[in-house]
Amino acid sequence: MPVPLRTAVVLGATGLVGSALVEQLAGDPEVETVVALGRRASGVKSPKVKDATVDLGAPETYREHLAVDCVFSALGTTIKVAGSEAAFRRVDHDYPLAVAQAAAAAGARRYAIVTAVGADAKSGIFYNRVKGELEEALAGLTFPRGLRILHPSLLLGDRRESRPGERVAAVLMRATGPLFAGGLRKYRAIAAADVARALVTAARSDGDGVVVYEGARLFEAAAAGAAT
Repeated sequence: MPVPLRTAVVLGATGLVGSALVEQLAGDPEVETVVALGRRASGVKSPKVKDATVDLGAPETYREHLAVDCVFSALGTTIKVAGSEAAFRRVDHDYPLAVAQAAAAAGARRYAIVTAVGADAKSGIFYNRVKGELEEALAGLTFPRGLRILHPSLLLGDRRESRPGERVAAVLMRATGPLFAGGLRKYRAIAAADVARALVTAARSDGDGVVVYEGARLFEAAAAGAAT
């Protein structure tokens, strides 16, 4: 049985997935309020959307917004954009974790986050290790309706910043997508809007505990979101 989703916070609301998510939540008849949490306004024009411009390094600037049905995190960058491994870790690990900790303390019912396929705290790949360490830390927090984690592969969509390597990879992934079947499906590229749909499906899913959406489960959640 779907759980209520009337109030939400979106961290990373100006990014590829986050902006699609805010738009979808704003158009959802059940959703009453969406707080877009970040350093700048989301740009979404809707009476449901409230922009909260905050300092993600200072939880006291955003605690008041977190007592909601679901806090969504779509915050993420790359080492190249961030400028260093330390800066990347701050954006992709420290900020989402700090928001989750504050959300748990504030009484948020559920936390739903986009990390990445291959996330593993023991990985020899820095990017995957940071994502895995974040997931382990989040799993130690308590939310009444649990934690939902999405593991997409390459994201398809129009980014604000230039990522030439990703554009080339996206073309190849679109062309070879049908080859990623069965156990390889988790590596298939996915549209950012579909990840946003899967997030909404995950936020409404019954049960508590930690649930990971990867491969077929992720694409099925996206399809379910598109059908509603």
